[in-house]
Amino acid sequence: MTFADMTFERWRALDLAAARRFADGAAARVGGRMLAVETVEHLGGPFHRARIERQGQEFALIPGGRVRLGFDPDAWRPTPAQEADYAESLDEGFGSGPDLRAHLAEELSPVRTVELATVLMAVRDEAAPELPDYMPAALAARGLRMPGADEWEHACGAGAGSLFRWGDECPLGEPSYGDGGIRHEPNAFGLRIAYDSYAAELSDDRGSVHGGDGGAAVCGGYGDLLGWLPLATAHRNPGMAEFAYGPDGEHAWDCFTVRPVLTLP
Repeated sequence: MTFADMTFERWRALDLAAARRFADGAAARVGGRMLAVETVEHLGGPFHRARIERQGQEFALIPGGRVRLGFDPDAWRPTPAQEADYAESLDEGFGSGPDLRAHLAEELSPVRTVELATVLMAVRDEAAPELPDYMPAALAARGLRMPGADEWEHACGAGAGSLFRWGDECPLGEPSYGDGGIRHEPNAFGLRIAYDSYAAELSDDRGSVHGGDGGAAVCGGYGDLLGWLPLATAHRNPGMAEFAYGPDGEHAWDCFTVRPVLTLP
Protein backbone atom coordinates (compact mmCIF):
# COMPACT_ATOMS: atom_id res chain seq x y z
CA MET A 1 0.00 0.00 0.00
CA THR A 2 1.36 3.43 -0.93
CA PHE A 3 1.46 6.38 1.43
CA ALA A 4 -1.24 8.08 -0.64
CA ASP A 5 -3.51 5.05 -0.18
CA MET A 6 -3.19 4.92 3.60
CA THR A 7 -6.28 6.53 5.07
CA PHE A 8 -7.35 6.97 8.68
CA GLU A 9 -9.94 4.19 8.31
CA ARG A 10 -7.46 1.81 6.66
CA TRP A 11 -4.94 2.50 9.40
CA ARG A 12 -7.56 1.61 12.02
CA ALA A 13 -8.17 -1.70 10.26
CA LEU A 14 -4.50 -2.80 10.18
CA ASP A 15 -3.18 -5.43 12.52
CA LEU A 16 -0.09 -4.57 14.55
CA ALA A 17 2.35 -6.35 12.23
CA ALA A 18 1.01 -4.52 9.16
CA ALA A 19 1.11 -1.19 11.00
CA ARG A 20 4.75 -1.78 11.90
CA ARG A 21 5.63 -2.60 8.30
CA PHE A 22 3.97 0.56 7.04
CA ALA A 23 5.61 2.75 9.70
CA ASP A 24 8.99 1.20 8.95
CA GLY A 25 8.54 2.01 5.27
CA ALA A 26 7.56 5.59 6.07
CA ALA A 27 10.64 5.99 8.27
CA ALA A 28 12.90 4.66 5.52
CA ARG A 29 11.33 6.99 2.95
CA VAL A 30 12.25 10.11 4.97
CA GLY A 31 15.68 8.91 6.08
CA GLY A 32 14.57 8.25 9.64
CA ARG A 33 14.04 5.25 11.85
CA MET A 34 10.97 3.74 13.43
CA LEU A 35 11.02 4.13 17.21
CA ALA A 36 7.88 2.22 18.16
CA VAL A 37 4.40 1.17 17.16
CA GLU A 38 2.10 0.61 20.10
CA THR A 39 -1.60 -0.16 20.36
CA VAL A 40 -4.03 1.84 22.50
CA GLU A 41 -7.80 1.98 22.91
CA HIS A 42 -9.48 4.64 20.77
CA LEU A 43 -12.96 5.05 19.29
CA GLY A 44 -14.08 1.78 20.81
CA GLY A 45 -11.33 -0.40 19.41
CA PRO A 46 -7.57 -0.89 19.09
CA PHE A 47 -5.61 1.93 17.50
CA HIS A 48 -1.92 2.03 16.58
CA ARG A 49 0.49 4.83 17.46
CA ALA A 50 3.62 5.01 15.34
CA ARG A 51 6.62 7.14 16.29
CA ILE A 52 9.49 7.90 13.92
CA GLU A 53 12.76 9.71 14.59
CA ARG A 54 14.44 11.90 11.97
CA GLN A 55 17.43 14.16 12.57
CA GLY A 56 16.92 14.04 16.32
CA GLN A 57 13.23 15.00 16.19
CA GLU A 58 10.35 12.68 16.99
CA PHE A 59 7.34 12.49 14.68
CA ALA A 60 4.02 10.68 14.80
CA LEU A 61 2.38 9.09 11.77
CA ILE A 62 -0.91 10.87 11.00
CA PRO A 63 -3.00 8.92 8.46
CA GLY A 64 -5.35 11.12 6.46
CA GLY A 65 -7.81 10.45 3.66
CA ARG A 66 -11.40 11.63 3.87
CA VAL A 67 -11.98 12.77 7.46
CA ARG A 68 -14.69 14.60 9.39
CA LEU A 69 -13.73 17.74 11.28
CA GLY A 70 -15.46 20.43 13.28
CA PHE A 71 -17.96 20.36 16.12
CA ASP A 72 -21.75 20.27 16.12
CA PRO A 73 -23.12 22.05 19.23
CA ASP A 74 -26.68 21.01 18.39
CA ALA A 75 -25.75 17.33 18.76
CA TRP A 76 -23.94 17.94 22.05
CA ARG A 77 -25.44 17.82 25.53
CA PRO A 78 -23.64 20.00 28.08
CA THR A 79 -23.58 18.89 31.70
CA PRO A 80 -25.42 20.94 34.32
CA ALA A 81 -22.04 21.99 35.71
CA GLN A 82 -20.90 23.25 32.30
CA GLU A 83 -24.12 25.20 31.81
CA ALA A 84 -23.86 26.71 35.29
CA ASP A 85 -20.25 27.71 34.77
CA TYR A 86 -21.07 29.39 31.46
CA ALA A 87 -23.99 31.22 33.09
CA GLU A 88 -21.56 32.62 35.67
CA SER A 89 -19.29 33.78 32.83
CA LEU A 90 -22.24 35.56 31.20
CA ASP A 91 -23.01 37.30 34.49
CA GLU A 92 -19.43 38.59 34.52
CA GLY A 93 -19.77 39.94 30.99
CA PHE A 94 -18.02 37.13 29.10
CA GLY A 95 -19.34 34.76 26.46
CA SER A 96 -20.55 35.38 22.93
CA GLY A 97 -24.00 33.80 22.98
CA PRO A 98 -27.10 33.56 25.20
CA ASP A 99 -26.30 29.96 26.08
CA LEU A 100 -23.35 27.59 25.91
CA ARG A 101 -24.33 25.97 22.61
CA ALA A 102 -24.67 29.36 20.94
CA HIS A 103 -21.25 30.31 22.25
CA LEU A 104 -19.66 27.14 20.90
CA ALA A 105 -21.32 27.67 17.51
CA GLU A 106 -19.50 31.01 17.26
CA GLU A 107 -16.16 29.85 18.64
CA LEU A 108 -15.60 26.42 17.04
CA SER A 109 -15.11 25.41 13.43
CA PRO A 110 -18.20 23.90 11.76
CA VAL A 111 -18.64 20.26 10.86
CA ARG A 112 -17.22 19.43 7.45
CA THR A 113 -15.48 16.66 5.52
CA VAL A 114 -12.03 17.23 4.04
CA GLU A 115 -9.34 15.25 2.22
CA LEU A 116 -5.93 15.16 3.88
CA ALA A 117 -2.63 13.52 3.02
CA THR A 118 -0.93 11.06 5.35
CA VAL A 119 2.00 12.91 6.96
CA LEU A 120 4.47 12.82 9.81
CA MET A 121 3.86 15.49 12.45
CA ALA A 122 6.18 16.51 15.29
CA VAL A 123 5.20 14.94 18.60
CA ARG A 124 5.99 18.21 20.38
CA ASP A 125 5.54 21.77 19.23
CA GLU A 126 8.58 24.02 19.12
CA ALA A 127 9.28 27.72 19.33
CA ALA A 128 8.28 29.47 16.11
CA PRO A 129 11.67 29.76 14.36
CA GLU A 130 11.12 33.10 12.64
CA LEU A 131 8.65 35.95 12.36
CA PRO A 132 5.64 35.15 10.11
CA ASP A 133 7.02 36.14 6.73
CA TYR A 134 10.18 34.09 7.21
CA MET A 135 8.92 31.10 9.15
CA PRO A 136 7.97 28.87 6.15
CA ALA A 137 11.45 29.30 4.69
CA ALA A 138 13.08 28.53 8.03
CA LEU A 139 11.15 25.28 8.28
CA ALA A 140 11.70 24.42 4.62
CA ALA A 141 15.46 24.62 5.19
CA ARG A 142 15.00 21.61 7.49
CA GLY A 143 12.75 19.78 5.02
CA LEU A 144 9.66 20.67 7.06
CA ARG A 145 6.58 22.87 6.74
CA MET A 146 3.82 24.38 8.83
CA PRO A 147 0.69 22.28 9.34
CA GLY A 148 -2.55 23.26 7.67
CA ALA A 149 -5.34 24.28 10.02
CA ASP A 150 -7.37 21.20 9.02
CA GLU A 151 -4.28 19.00 9.42
CA TRP A 152 -3.76 20.33 12.95
CA GLU A 153 -7.39 19.75 13.89
CA HIS A 154 -7.37 16.20 12.54
CA ALA A 155 -4.08 15.42 14.26
CA CYS A 156 -5.47 16.71 17.56
CA GLY A 157 -8.88 15.03 17.53
CA ALA A 158 -7.90 11.81 15.72
CA GLY A 159 -11.46 11.30 14.53
CA ALA A 160 -13.03 11.60 17.99
CA GLY A 161 -15.51 14.40 17.23
CA SER A 162 -15.76 15.33 20.93
CA LEU A 163 -15.35 18.84 22.32
CA PHE A 164 -11.86 18.10 23.61
CA ARG A 165 -9.53 15.45 22.24
CA TRP A 166 -10.16 13.33 25.35
CA GLY A 167 -13.95 13.77 25.52
CA ASP A 168 -16.73 16.31 26.04
CA GLU A 169 -15.88 17.36 29.59
CA CYS A 170 -13.00 19.10 31.30
CA PRO A 171 -12.14 19.13 35.00
CA LEU A 172 -13.82 22.37 36.07
CA GLY A 173 -12.05 23.81 39.08
CA GLU A 174 -8.64 22.65 37.85
CA PRO A 175 -6.38 24.98 35.87
CA SER A 176 -6.09 24.59 32.11
CA TYR A 177 -2.37 25.29 32.31
CA GLY A 178 0.69 24.03 34.16
CA ASP A 179 1.82 20.47 34.71
CA GLY A 180 -0.21 17.31 35.13
CA GLY A 181 -3.80 16.42 34.37
CA ILE A 182 -5.64 14.86 31.47
CA ARG A 183 -4.44 17.46 28.98
CA HIS A 184 -0.85 16.23 29.36
CA GLU A 185 -1.65 12.67 28.34
CA PRO A 186 -0.65 11.81 24.75
CA ASN A 187 -3.50 11.86 22.28
CA ALA A 188 -4.49 8.89 20.13
CA PHE A 189 -1.65 9.54 17.66
CA GLY A 190 0.87 9.97 20.49
CA LEU A 191 1.10 13.76 20.16
CA ARG A 192 1.60 16.15 23.06
CA ILE A 193 -1.03 18.57 21.82
CA ALA A 194 -3.69 20.92 23.27
CA TYR A 195 -1.93 20.55 26.61
CA ASP A 196 -1.76 24.08 28.07
CA SER A 197 -4.01 27.08 27.53
CA TYR A 198 -0.95 29.34 27.62
CA ALA A 199 0.29 27.66 24.44
CA ALA A 200 -0.55 29.13 21.04
CA GLU A 201 0.30 26.96 18.03
CA LEU A 202 0.39 28.42 14.54
CA SER A 203 -0.68 26.84 11.28
CA ASP A 204 -0.52 28.08 7.70
CA ASP A 205 -3.95 29.68 8.27
CA ARG A 206 -3.27 33.21 9.49
CA GLY A 207 -6.79 33.40 10.84
CA SER A 208 -6.25 30.58 13.35
CA VAL A 209 -4.26 29.80 16.47
CA HIS A 210 -4.58 26.31 17.93
CA GLY A 211 -4.31 24.48 21.23
CA GLY A 212 -4.37 27.54 23.48
CA ASP A 213 -4.85 31.30 23.49
CA GLY A 214 -1.68 32.48 25.17
CA GLY A 215 -3.52 32.53 28.51
CA ALA A 216 -5.95 35.28 27.48
CA ALA A 217 -9.06 33.57 28.86
CA VAL A 218 -7.37 32.57 32.10
CA CYS A 219 -5.76 35.95 32.73
CA GLY A 220 -8.99 37.68 31.76
CA GLY A 221 -10.99 35.74 34.34
CA TYR A 222 -13.48 34.43 31.79
CA GLY A 223 -14.47 31.44 33.95
CA ASP A 224 -13.44 27.81 34.30
CA LEU A 225 -15.03 26.38 31.16
CA LEU A 226 -14.08 29.33 28.96
CA GLY A 227 -10.55 29.01 30.31
CA TRP A 228 -10.45 25.40 29.09
CA LEU A 229 -12.19 26.05 25.78
CA PRO A 230 -9.04 27.16 23.88
CA LEU A 231 -7.90 23.53 24.24
CA ALA A 232 -10.96 22.33 22.31
CA THR A 233 -9.97 20.55 19.12
CA ALA A 234 -12.04 22.76 16.80
CA HIS A 235 -11.21 26.09 18.48
CA ARG A 236 -9.47 28.50 16.07
CA ASN A 237 -8.88 31.59 18.30
CA PRO A 238 -9.23 34.26 15.57
CA GLY A 239 -8.61 37.06 18.07
CA MET A 240 -5.28 35.56 19.08
CA ALA A 241 -4.42 35.05 15.41
CA GLU A 242 -5.11 38.72 14.69
CA PHE A 243 -2.71 39.65 17.48
CA ALA A 244 -0.05 37.17 16.30
CA TYR A 245 0.10 38.57 12.79
CA GLY A 246 -0.61 42.18 13.71
CA PRO A 247 1.88 44.97 14.47
CA ASP A 248 2.15 43.97 18.15
CA GLY A 249 2.67 40.26 17.53
CA GLU A 250 6.42 40.48 16.93
CA HIS A 251 6.90 41.86 20.45
CA ALA A 252 5.41 38.65 21.88
CA TRP A 253 6.53 36.24 19.17
CA ASP A 254 8.36 34.05 21.65
CA CYS A 255 5.03 32.87 23.09
CA PHE A 256 3.99 31.27 19.77
CA THR A 257 4.93 27.78 18.70
CA VAL A 258 4.63 25.63 15.60
CA ARG A 259 4.29 21.87 15.13
CA PRO A 260 6.38 20.97 12.06
CA VAL A 261 5.06 18.58 9.43
CA LEU A 262 7.18 16.25 7.35
CA THR A 263 5.50 15.43 4.04
CA LEU A 264 5.81 11.81 2.91
CA PRO A 265 7.25 11.86 -0.63
